[in-house]
Amino acid sequence: MFHTKKPSLTLPPLPYKRHALEPYISARTLDFHYGKHHQGYADKFNKLVSGSDLTELTLEEVMLKTTGDDYREAILNNAAQVWNHTFYWNSLSPEGGGKPSGELGKKIEMSFSGYENLIKQFCEAGTARFGSGWVWLIKENGTLKIMNTLNAENPILLRRGTPLLTLDVWEHAYYLDYQNRRNDYLTTLLDKLINWEFAAKNFNQA
Repeated sequence: MFHTKKPSLTLPPLPYKRHALEPYISARTLDFHYGKHHQGYADKFNKLVSGSDLTELTLEEVMLKTTGDDYREAILNNAAQVWNHTFYWNSLSPEGGGKPSGELGKKIEMSFSGYENLIKQFCEAGTARFGSGWVWLIKENGTLKIMNTLNAENPILLRRGTPLLTLDVWEHAYYLDYQNRRNDYLTTLLDKLINWEFAAKNFNQA
């Protein structure tokens, strides 16, 4: 499964150039989304955990240790947002899109009765999320499932199996390029940019 290194955090670099996802995601969107929002979560997280017992833990360990602790809610939210965004960038690729093959492709056919149903259900889950959040493909109890989460939540926090890929449905992820057309953003990324190799790696390690 995808894991992070120990804090304190240096923001992980994007796995591609800032213009590499054009025309589907613009360099301007990446400048704001990665350079401002993601960087902001990392900076805030580092400030909050400085000098604490959390500095030697991975982000996954921080999230699990601070869940349910009202006094550490800000740490939890920023840790989860750094983790979610890093996972999101890796869920995309300039060479992405298309229909997955191999064992993951076979499991998609079994779990969703076809790739087209996966895409349909994924977009429905993403557009159904009221307000800000995420939509995920996960492997849970040997089956592939789709779920959406609110704000900074993710499958690790909710103990819902292994995340394989995610798309960000906060407005800052798509508004500059798609305005309020969230469904267009989701369908375009699934068709053109989704990184099935990353998903397959997580699937095989689950």
